[in-house]
Amino acid sequence: MTLKTLVATAVLGCAMFLSGMTPVHAENRHQQREQQQEQVVRVAAVAPEELKQAVAQSSAMQTRRGRIWCVPFAREVSGINLQGNAKTWWQKATNLYPKGQRPVVGAVLNFRATRGMPMGHVAVVSRIVSERRILVDHANWHRNKVSLDMAVVDVSPANDWSRVRVETLPNTLGSVYPTYGFIYKAAANG
Repeated sequence: MTLKTLVATAVLGCAMFLSGMTPVHAENRHQQREQQQEQVVRVAAVAPEELKQAVAQSSAMQTRRGRIWCVPFAREVSGINLQGNAKTWWQKATNLYPKGQRPVVGAVLNFRATRGMPMGHVAVVSRIVSERRILVDHANWHRNKVSLDMAVVDVSPANDWSRVRVETLPNTLGSVYPTYGFIYKAAANG
């Protein structure tokens, strides 16, 4: 298999893995296993302690600059270098970063724009609690504050993280918000 084919296979496999798709016509199980191994390599999960260090550095920005927003916070903490309002990130990530419907520590959960949130929102996954519950770190969910380890629950009928509820106060979930899904940082070797 040529390097170009291997990379293309890994990218396709990663997209299929993250979206929950499976190949329709796999040549054999051995090839599927190789693709799955490539998939794990393609998406960078961040160690929780590295994420917390990045959050601490980003949170320090708040005191130096005054106002803190979700986009610069998510960009700095996740390493996903996208510009513009949060509502534009999903489209801008196309062909630059892997995207999908499964949470990974360090990935960015991209919220769609709503009437109450016209610029959208982005939050960084800090921990996966269960199949339908994660914790996120994000800025400006509460005006000009960084919120750490805030619960987000998948309430979508298809279990695809397209509709979520966010912890607004301790142990209190707020309204349902639509999301695009997760934007992942590509692994350094891929």
